[in-house]
Amino acid sequence: MEKNRVRKSLVKRNRTKIERNSSRVITRPHIPDAGRIRRIIGRVTKLTEESAEDLLFHIDLNFIERHKNIERIFLENFKKVSPYLTDEQDLSSTQKLLIGAFFTMEYSIESAALFNPSIVPHPSQDGLPEGSLRFVMSLRATGEGHISSIVFRSGIIKADHTFLVNPVSEFVDTPIIRHDQFYDSHLFQLKLKSMNAWNETSNRVFENLPSLFTFEALKNRIVGLQMNAENSLDNDAIRNIYWLADSNYFIKFNPTHDISEHVIFPVSENESRGIEDARFVMFFDDDGEVTYYATYTAYNGFCILPQLLVTKDFVNFEIITLNGNAAQNKGMALFPRKINGKYVMLARVDGENNYIMYSEHLHFWDEAIMIQEPSMPWEFFQIGNCGSPLELNEGWLVLTHGVGAMRQYFIGAILLDLEDPTKIIARLEEPLLTPNAEEREGYVPNVVYSCGALIHNNMLVIPYAMSDISSNIATVKITDLIAAMKFY
Repeated sequence: MEKNRVRKSLVKRNRTKIERNSSRVITRPHIPDAGRIRRIIGRVTKLTEESAEDLLFHIDLNFIERHKNIERIFLENFKKVSPYLTDEQDLSSTQKLLIGAFFTMEYSIESAALFNPSIVPHPSQDGLPEGSLRFVMSLRATGEGHISSIVFRSGIIKADHTFLVNPVSEFVDTPIIRHDQFYDSHLFQLKLKSMNAWNETSNRVFENLPSLFTFEALKNRIVGLQMNAENSLDNDAIRNIYWLADSNYFIKFNPTHDISEHVIFPVSENESRGIEDARFVMFFDDDGEVTYYATYTAYNGFCILPQLLVTKDFVNFEIITLNGNAAQNKGMALFPRKINGKYVMLARVDGENNYIMYSEHLHFWDEAIMIQEPSMPWEFFQIGNCGSPLELNEGWLVLTHGVGAMRQYFIGAILLDLEDPTKIIARLEEPLLTPNAEEREGYVPNVVYSCGALIHNNMLVIPYAMSDISSNIATVKITDLIAAMKFY
């Protein structure tokens, strides 16, 4: 009992809370069925030019300060409904903007919650005082309809371990989807085969595609085959190909915008109901090159699918499906480097226990080894990880979460062998973080949870969610944490 009291005093909670802000909004298309589209367009085009200009003026007045280029957005959404115009309709620029406005809506990305943070060193550490570290923090933002997206914050951890979180922009910026990027034909085919979605139709689609192809080239190839009456194509195969292309895509933010303006909002069908719990890791390849990866859970309202974000600059991102028999359920977290020539991943394949997975290819995960099952009362219901492992001289430090009675979540820690991470060499027998009186009230009560920590100057920095509504930061000295662990 004495050891438990001493250990709990080691954790220091920061006073800076990261709270949701319902005024941070993006725009989304607001497009009903075809009949209503035509009727709405008809109502707009019946307005006199003077009335249309006056209405557009007042719409701009209400929204122009909430978005950096609202009229560009109106034109983009006008293009989405322009196929429903009659051929003889010749519209003025005012009418086009006004029609676009009627098919546009605002969405408050974090009106419900801002939680489940993950933290990594920023790609740029220039211009900092000695002993300071610039960081990027990702968070899960949830708005109307419980649709989740990924947002970002940045700041500095000073040498004395105080935190400076940069001011958050009042604007929010969704990225452009890049269809000019290239897909690897061999890798694409392997993923189709992993999905058991390869057949004669698939083979015919890819037999004349180059080794690197664009989305446009893929679409042209499929359309060309479909237009040939002699071809008998499997429609399910075509749908699978489009689904895979749609789920593996590229996005780019405006590089002049602040990182707090970036929001990765669901794009593909399989993530249409949310992008959840991104676990970022600063990954070092064998040649020392750094890439930031983040595993996350894509949710379409019916099923979940683990996916991967890839970036070097937090401006350009590649979104990748993870395939294989073991690429399932929530909570996959990548190790920050290869071990014995293989990628290594934490996982919770069965939703209850902790697993380790090895793979020679980052996209494919077929086998999982169970390394930990619930053993303490505070984790009897289930366990999982709280982000990617952190490398220490003593071993791989893994923050875990445990679920106990009354669905109360706790954060714990284990230590894995550096060369064989399937071996647990030490653990905390009691939670490192337990929801206090302030933290237990929220959207999902009695929860503390993290998606990734970092180490700076012998201090473990843990951003964590408080009952799925807001976030905070806690710190603990590495030496004190190791001393509190039980070694086997």
